[in-house]
Amino acid sequence: MEPKIITYKPEFKQRFIDLNTAWLEEYFFVEQHDKDVFNNAEEVILKPGGEIFFCLLDDEVVGTVAMQKVNDEVIEMAKLAVDKKHQGKKLGNLLVETCIDFAKTHHYKTLMLVSSTKLDVALNLYRKYGFKETPLDETDYHRADIQMELYL
Repeated sequence: MEPKIITYKPEFKQRFIDLNTAWLEEYFFVEQHDKDVFNNAEEVILKPGGEIFFCLLDDEVVGTVAMQKVNDEVIEMAKLAVDKKHQGKKLGNLLVETCIDFAKTHHYKTLMLVSSTKLDVALNLYRKYGFKETPLDETDYHRADIQMELYL
């Protein structure tokens, strides 16, 4: 049962929403901006040049992450989620590596993210890949209290 990463497929959109809703409700709450992104993922994420990746195990979507274009030099890694029953299998690592590869392949200079200091496991994952804390830019998310960047 080898994990497989695929790009966005409309039939998996609900799984993107469900996986992210699960962790948001566990640690915070689903904000209006989350709902706007979920409901308009194609317009907000894909159309400007981003991507949504899915991690499959035995044809089941067990993880997801989005790459959202900020500008021609910066892309944001967002909405990283792994199904609770599949955590601890290094799938988050695989998703982060996929995002780094995507950013490099598309010649971005910076891969950034916003997160919360409550999410120790996620922050440790990002640090493992070389993300460094930077001043927090203005954000639409109330839960966001840390910004990190990886210079490519």
